[in-house]
Amino acid sequence: MGNIIKRSSRDLVIDSAKSLKDGPSTELHTKLYKAIMQEDCTMIKALLRNHPINEPIIIQAESTRYRPLLDQQTYSIIPIHLAAEFRKAQSLLCLLEYGADPEVRDPSGLTTLHLMLLHWPITSTTWTKPGNRIHRILTDIRNNDVTCLRILCEHGAQVNAQVENSNKHSPLHLAITYGTYSVLSILSQNGAHVNAINQSGMTPLHMAAAILNKDMMETLIACGANVNCVVSSTGSTALKLAVCTAASKAGRLLEAGVSCIRLLLIHGAKVNVQDHKGQTAMHEACFGGTEEIINLLLEFGANVNILTRNGESPIYRFLQRSSNIRDTALLTRLLYRTYPLRLTNDQRILPVGIRLPEFHLLRKTLVKLSQKPLSLEDICKRNIRNIYGEKYKHYLKQLLPTKVWNSVYYCYDLAYLLK
Repeated sequence: MGNIIKRSSRDLVIDSAKSLKDGPSTELHTKLYKAIMQEDCTMIKALLRNHPINEPIIIQAESTRYRPLLDQQTYSIIPIHLAAEFRKAQSLLCLLEYGADPEVRDPSGLTTLHLMLLHWPITSTTWTKPGNRIHRILTDIRNNDVTCLRILCEHGAQVNAQVENSNKHSPLHLAITYGTYSVLSILSQNGAHVNAINQSGMTPLHMAAAILNKDMMETLIACGANVNCVVSSTGSTALKLAVCTAASKAGRLLEAGVSCIRLLLIHGAKVNVQDHKGQTAMHEACFGGTEEIINLLLEFGANVNILTRNGESPIYRFLQRSSNIRDTALLTRLLYRTYPLRLTNDQRILPVGIRLPEFHLLRKTLVKLSQKPLSLEDICKRNIRNIYGEKYKHYLKQLLPTKVWNSVYYCYDLAYLLK
């Protein structure tokens, strides 16, 4: 099986400088580099008789464009890393069959699989016409990428090995970070832990939700991702992360965000989970003031009366921003689901937005409303709205007399308060 060195991966990297100094000539390294890039397996095997397979080779700057750096004349790389990064499938298979260790790490703490994911090319064919030359080329590249990944997995690559740096990303985390959507199912099929956590306590689904990547989210959920797993450091769920990101978007980006949020809710995301600060997805949605997101959360039973650890309700968060307050229709909808109405937090401080002079009349009116106890009838109406939400609003219309239904769901217009 060739000249295989029985040493640990870390020792190989630490001692790489000594190995290179005492190892084969520069000419041998250059020939091995070219053989790998040209996928000349016969030459690779011949050259490896004189070079330890798991130790780096030195590449001269004038002989290759590999990793061109301004102030370096030579570069070093382990043969299997070279084959993996450049998707040389035949060379990769040849090296593995000859005894290459897929778990040997580079100085950054990356395995062969890590490096493959970091250098995964973006080859989307959605913008090309099916069947044309560019489409065929991109399809071939994508298929070759997948072939290399499968070869690596079939020859013992550890699909749960974490990167040895501060992030502690698993291969699935790397796939999310670098947008390599197509590898998620392959890694999962080969034993990748879909609910693995990194140094920050985030799962791959948390990361996909935070960037609103629906394709990745769908794949991870299909592979068994826990939609209610919380980030250990913050207590956030994938739902809260998705709402936080989507609430700052508009247009198509907002539409995509709403789609991601709905996906999580349909697959069982708990809408009223509180993070370490006591905030829920509705607190985030109300602060963002995005009607589409608020309506969607209400449809799935979001509670607008939950308080944070600082005593802030969702409507308190809504009133923090003047742009939200001007949306009187949405403000009214929230007010008629809120009881008791708390306009201050535990420090008895009013929201910043409502303290602006332009909202003097509204502030005065809301303070009066917060001090006035509701009748039993009004409390019952609020409870019906909160229990059945928007989702079953029209179902109730079929069951209740028209007059009763109108009294439950009728909301007064507060627009006159802003004039």
